Amino acid sequence: MPEKSEGKEKKKILYVQTSGIDTPERLYAPFILAMTAQAMDLDASIYFLIKGITVLKKGAAEKIKISNFPTLKEIMDQAIKAGVKMYACAQSCDLLNMPKGDLIAGVKVAGAATVNDLVLEADGVLYF
Repeated sequence: MPEKSEGKEKKKILYVQTSGIDTPERLYAPFILAMTAQAMDLDASIYFLIKGITVLKKGAAEKIKISNFPTLKEIMDQAIKAGVKMYACAQSCDLLNMPKGDLIAGVKVAGAATVNDLVLEADGVLYF
């Protein structure tokens, strides 16, 4: 059942992350935008697929730091604390030989039907 805010259903926004650790400059945006959405009382989710799942591997985000920004791991931890929901594509995990046990805590492994449902339920979708 959708979350409610002050008696009405919260608006939902979905960020789809296809970029991986080979393009670190594309990794910060979905987390920062999702945290901003949560602060705006929106229900924010990030769905990682294809190379996007590489950022979810334990130890990967700690190695990513651009300019004077915090490490990506710090940003990810802030997003989880803010209530951002994160999903890893099950098929992408299989495709890239990433066992589910290699993923960071707080990530739900989900299939293609889940991303379709998330897109259909969202009030807005952005792709990275």
